Amino acid sequence: MRTAKATDYSGDLALLGLMQLVSPALPIGAFAWSQGLESAFELGWVKNEDQLGHWLEGVLEDGLTRCELPLLVHLQRAWAEEDADALSHWNAWLHATRETAELSDEDLRLGAALVRLLDSLGLLPKDGLMPAEPGYATVFAWAAEFRGVTPRQTLLGFAWAWLENQLAVACKAMPLGHTAAQRLTEKLRPKLVTAVDVAMQLKDSELGPIIPGLALGSAHHETQYSRLFRS
Repeated sequence: MRTAKATDYSGDLALLGLMQLVSPALPIGAFAWSQGLESAFELGWVKNEDQLGHWLEGVLEDGLTRCELPLLVHLQRAWAEEDADALSHWNAWLHATRETAELSDEDLRLGAALVRLLDSLGLLPKDGLMPAEPGYATVFAWAAEFRGVTPRQTLLGFAWAWLENQLAVACKAMPLGHTAAQRLTEKLRPKLVTAVDVAMQLKDSELGPIIPGLALGSAHHETQYSRLFRS
């Protein structure tokens, strides 16, 4: 007689939890920010599909790969170990890398929005662990850890959400056609994997974004006369 076996759905639930976390439908307002990209269009730095691809690849390699992605490894480990000091340290470190008021405001507002959402779902961590002003990556790392997402998948999900949002910005403000956006997605998908590979191997002394173009674009966007996205 065949007996029923208990099925472990933890991997499936973790995957679905990650998909929920990176979904454009997540109500945290990420769609409202361009991260300097709108000004790159306005200033003529990015004029077509190829130039957009180069811009995004540069931000990925010199920005996310050296900053948010490796920070997520540290943050998720700190959440797993319930290390409030490490969480506070890396959250503050991430704030210090934000070179404009706009980038800092975006990080804090998205973090606060995700905290409110998790609170409404009863998914916040125990008292005393969440930093006073958590950035988006800090809260994202908690949600991923709570969902049982592996660190590597956390990084891939975060990078995917960034790419999807940047292409949505381009479709609205460049404008970029949706087919062109899919071409860029196909081109950049392997680079997301490479970025995660590199980020997971970096030493602490190697961390820190090197993206002056994005910083200049964001600074310009703060006073840009006509804009679709927040500043």
